[in-house]
Amino acid sequence: MNPRLDLLQPYPFEKLRGLFGGVTPPADLKEIKLSIGEPQHETPELIKRVLIENLGGLANYPATAGGNPLREAIAAWIGRRYRLPTLSIDQVLPVLGSREALFSFAQTVIDGSKPNALVLGPNPFYQIYEGAALLAGAAILPVATLPEHDFEMDFAAVSEEQWQRVQVVFVCTPSNPTGKVMGLEGWKTLFELSDRYGFIIASDECYSEIYFDEAQPPLGGLEAARKLGRDDYCNVVMFSSLSKRSNVPGLRSGFVAGDAAILKKFLLYRTYHGSAMGAPTQAASIAAWNDEAHVRDNRRLYVEKFQKVTPIIAQHLDTRMPDAGFYLWARTPIADTEFAVGLLREKNVVVLPGSYLGREINGLNPGANFIRIALVAGVDECLEAARRIADFCQKL
Repeated sequence: MNPRLDLLQPYPFEKLRGLFGGVTPPADLKEIKLSIGEPQHETPELIKRVLIENLGGLANYPATAGGNPLREAIAAWIGRRYRLPTLSIDQVLPVLGSREALFSFAQTVIDGSKPNALVLGPNPFYQIYEGAALLAGAAILPVATLPEHDFEMDFAAVSEEQWQRVQVVFVCTPSNPTGKVMGLEGWKTLFELSDRYGFIIASDECYSEIYFDEAQPPLGGLEAARKLGRDDYCNVVMFSSLSKRSNVPGLRSGFVAGDAAILKKFLLYRTYHGSAMGAPTQAASIAAWNDEAHVRDNRRLYVEKFQKVTPIIAQHLDTRMPDAGFYLWARTPIADTEFAVGLLREKNVVVLPGSYLGREINGLNPGANFIRIALVAGVDECLEAARRIADFCQKL
């Protein structure tokens, strides 16, 4: 067996099941699950219809690179969304959702033969970053995103010796779990560091289409590169997905775009990895990327939820509207695990302890004493959960 498997930590939801073992919630209250970032809005009929209409494509093996119509549709969407010149299809690669792509990308670009290779990422973070680094032969270097730094990664906390060993930097913007969007100055600093030390930037942007002001969509990595005169997108790739944007987490459809030289190697890896997207999924994905009406409708639901829920919870917990995404990141007056257990036992509401998303570095877990509240359920259900959380807090 691969000995590096023993380095993997239990997934947050596995920890959550253990934490809740033996807890009996009140039978008269329906469970409201706000722990998992799984969109609960209806899948658009357009996408379902096109998927069904193209089931005949199941009779054919798909190409690993995807068909040109899908790659062209993705390139056109990137151009519209980020106001960029249209990318070539060599700068776009369809993937089976961002989770699969983030993991396999690390296996492609990390040189595990180099001693003490590092992968840098935010802390708290999406655990795939850590697992991908470890199984590729590197170690993870989590960089705290703290309230006192406005939840930005503190690049100044990384030593010169560590930067020399960094091969990949994972960026999550908008952030899971804090909702922070990385600004142009942050990108400028990161690009300068990449130029100096030669690492690749992997920008996870799967929450980019959930925001609250139609006039101010979140800045993306390729967009930032273009604004800073980096038209070749050297050493930067972005990861995106239809899961959150279009409420199709089960479709497993996304893309990677950016540095064409890196994507050429990634395609080579994927040819052996066996992760080609089937023709029905490609057709449904083209329909999704070409339609913005359902995405605006989706955003309106999140705007309504955040406007109604945030003030109720903010009266009792230290939290605020995120820049984007569908999470509230709320500080707890007691240990986050104790808060989560009590909330389930008393109010049958499930949230995720923030410490399960973080790693302790120098005695500090930046996720400790926070909870992540995923506002993925319907408006009424989220509002009911907010009232229960407020009632629970009043009785602490």
